[in-house]
Amino acid sequence: MFGVGLVLWVLSAVVIYLTGNPNLIPTLVLLGSFLVPVTFVAWAFERRDSGELTADLVFRTFLVGGVLGVLGASVLETYLLYPSPWLYGGVGLIEEAVKLAALAVLTRRLTVRSMRDGMILGAAVGFGFSAFESAGYALTALFTPQGLSLSDLVTTELLRGVLAPVGHGLWTAILGGILFAASRRGRFVITGGLVAAYVGVSVLHALWDSMSTIALVVTLLLTGRPWQYELLLHGWLVAPTGAQVQLYTGLNWIGLAVIAVIGLAWLTALARRSTAAP
Repeated sequence: MFGVGLVLWVLSAVVIYLTGNPNLIPTLVLLGSFLVPVTFVAWAFERRDSGELTADLVFRTFLVGGVLGVLGASVLETYLLYPSPWLYGGVGLIEEAVKLAALAVLTRRLTVRSMRDGMILGAAVGFGFSAFESAGYALTALFTPQGLSLSDLVTTELLRGVLAPVGHGLWTAILGGILFAASRRGRFVITGGLVAAYVGVSVLHALWDSMSTIALVVTLLLTGRPWQYELLLHGWLVAPTGAQVQLYTGLNWIGLAVIAVIGLAWLTALARRSTAAP
């Protein structure tokens, strides 16, 4: 699935480049945004626990859950958030809440709820959210002051495709597994463990979104110049100098890698619990 989709995406980019046909841009955007999320959801579906977890249910949680997630997050972030040092914390709390709520609504009629199935359905909602969000970022990157930029679109899709497995799908898979494990008598129950997991995943989400800023702050603390500190004191945004770019980039990627490892270790621990559970 991934190999065929990747070939089609590359062919779409090449044909657009050679022909300049803008009618093919939606094809490139959709293929690039959905390829990795759909591949991972299909891979997770093959590892389901119960017969109630059908392809139709997974497809609905991916599509409907993803759309409900991006719509709910957009509305709440527009009216509840404002520029502040805690902005990314608010984004993490809101987006993880709307994805968890969408998962609970779409799976409320399931009678058998295992931790493993919750992880799979949570991943479906998270990857659906990621796919639609990536499509928006790719389309936005296409438009530049100099006109349409195919290179910016392709670069955005490549970067988000590489990072997709350790983002929204991973975080919501963790919450989905814990939500299903806490289910009692066919009802979802808000437990202390679920609340703690929600806060923990939201923190990972916030750190992920703010890692660029964190890397810049650490870079300035280690190698900053007086004129950069002066600009910061006056409220100006400071970009790393040519000599600082390598350190800044390295810190950014190291931070993202650490967050990804924490999330994967958490999910792996849940997967082992789900295998050992009766």
